[in-house]
Amino acid sequence: MGQVLNFFPLTIFKSKINLTNEKKKKMIEEIFTMEKKSKNIDYKNQSSAWTGDTQGFEYIHNNPIFDDFFLEVKKAIIEYLNVLEIDHNQLEIFIQRSWATISREKENIALHKHLQSHLSFAYYLKKSEGDANLLFVDETKHNEFLPGLFLSPSSNKKEIIKKRNIANSGAIVFEAKEDEIVIFPSKTSHQTQPNVKNNDRISLSADIFIAAKNSENMEHLVTPFKNWKTL
Repeated sequence: MGQVLNFFPLTIFKSKINLTNEKKKKMIEEIFTMEKKSKNIDYKNQSSAWTGDTQGFEYIHNNPIFDDFFLEVKKAIIEYLNVLEIDHNQLEIFIQRSWATISREKENIALHKHLQSHLSFAYYLKKSEGDANLLFVDETKHNEFLPGLFLSPSSNKKEIIKKRNIANSGAIVFEAKEDEIVIFPSKTSHQTQPNVKNNDRISLSADIFIAAKNSENMEHLVTPFKNWKTL
C-alpha cells in the first residue's frame, strides 16, 4: 500500500477567553450603544450583519471598556505564534483595527479576506448554540485536479466525492462557542454561514499587523515604524 503525505496545512487556532459576566455585560451594552449611533446605516442591507468598522466604530481597542478583553487577546496571539514556532520577542504586534459585529435572524457576513493585515480573529461575546459559525474557504485547493470539483453543487449531489476529509474539502465550517476566540491568517477567505438564524449573535474582531523590532540584515519583514518617514 502506498504512503500518503499531507503538506501545507492551514493552521487555525481556537482558545477560550474567560471574562466575568459583569465585564461581558458592559461590553455588550457598549456595542448596542454603538449600533444606535451608527454613522453609515445605509451601508447595511437586510441580509448583512451590522459591522462596527463600517459604522464609525473601528477602534474599540482604544475603549477602556474592552481593556481586559484585549489583554487576553494578546495572550492568545502569543500562544498562536508559539504554535507556529515564531519568536514573538523579535516582533512588534499592533492592533490595526478592531470592531464588533451583531447578527440577527439570517443576517450573515459575505465571503472576504483582510489583505491589509497579517492576522485576524473572531471572538464570540454572545453566541447561542444554533447561531452561525465561521466558514473558511481554501482558495489554493492543491488536490483539486479537476477544476471546480471540491465545491461543485452538482458533483456533490451525485456524490462524486464519496467522503469528505482534509484532502478533498474546499471549505470547512469551523465551530466555536461563546467565550472562544478563533485566530487565523488575515489572507484566509472566510464568511459566516448563510441562511442560519442568529439570536443577537455578537462577535469582536480585529486585524493584527506585525513588524520587526530590528530589521537589520533581514529582508522580508516590515521594518520598525520608528524608522519610517511621512512624505
